[in-house]
Amino acid sequence: MNFRAKTILSFVFASLLLWSCKTPEPRKPVSSRSDTFIQKSIKRNKAIVKDQEKLIKKIVEADSSQQYHTSKNGFWYTYNTAHTEDSITPKVGDEVEFNYNILSLKNDTIYSSSELGERAVIIDKEDIFSGLRQGLKLMKVNETVTFYFPSHKAYGYYGDQQKIGKNVPIKSIVTLNKITKDDTSNN
Repeated sequence: MNFRAKTILSFVFASLLLWSCKTPEPRKPVSSRSDTFIQKSIKRNKAIVKDQEKLIKKIVEADSSQQYHTSKNGFWYTYNTAHTEDSITPKVGDEVEFNYNILSLKNDTIYSSSELGERAVIIDKEDIFSGLRQGLKLMKVNETVTFYFPSHKAYGYYGDQQKIGKNVPIKSIVTLNKITKDDTSNN
């Protein structure tokens, strides 16, 4: 092989080596993740809340014997026994003792008050469903209140894993027996 052929051949070989040593390029994913599932879930949950609120409003409007209030937290309530002369309501950190039951919106008993017993909880420090936690803050000692909670204010998507299924709105009649003020905070 002559000098010229060797030069051309070595140039081609060097070029091949140079081009083949290029850094690898990332491959495009085979499938791309879309947010359609999340968007559908949000849309479905909004529809569930809207339907439950519509059902509760219908029940409340049909009961002309009671005056119902709409909570800023997204539930409805009426005072069965009210105490207007007392102004003390529980605040964060206060301990409350109360009795309650849980009913379906058709008034079928899910949990009776004797089954649940008297509960003692510290406001916003213990694990009770959000509607009840917020509802207790509206009450005074010896008041009895009927609450209507859409499922997102009760046991939500998972239910209670026992008697309450997923996305079930509930009715609860609650009697506040005692408030023990938290001495460590400035209520």
